[in-house]
Amino acid sequence: MRPTVNDCKLINLPKISERKGAITPIYGGEHVPFEIARVYYLYDVPSGENRGGHAHKELQQLVVSVMGAFDVVLNDGHEHKRVHLDRPNYGLYIPRMIWRELENFSSGGICLVLASAPYDETDYIRDYREYLKYIQQDSE
Repeated sequence: MRPTVNDCKLINLPKISERKGAITPIYGGEHVPFEIARVYYLYDVPSGENRGGHAHKELQQLVVSVMGAFDVVLNDGHEHKRVHLDRPNYGLYIPRMIWRELENFSSGGICLVLASAPYDETDYIRDYREYLKYIQQDSE
């Protein structure tokens, strides 16, 4: 069964606070529902620019705003959902086959992404019309 936007969920990550500051440790398979195979981050996103604009055939992700804020617009071909991320101890879990766009980055915003697999261009669907065709075939 193909995931929907309702399968995307906010995950409360551990936060250890002390006088010197805070730390959030994240363990794959424990805090996120997959083993972490790749980590990357987006930064220096110019005002008004969007990121994302694709879906993954198999990849799962956890998206975290480690600095500043941004919105994640989720789309499963039928329903849309907007999630505002602005705290480093919350992550948005995005399962496979969900179209995502990241927008409204605040100045200095940094987006950390934990991924379930190494980079593989063949896993990407970068054209929304192709995505709609793919999910229709995936449902049959």
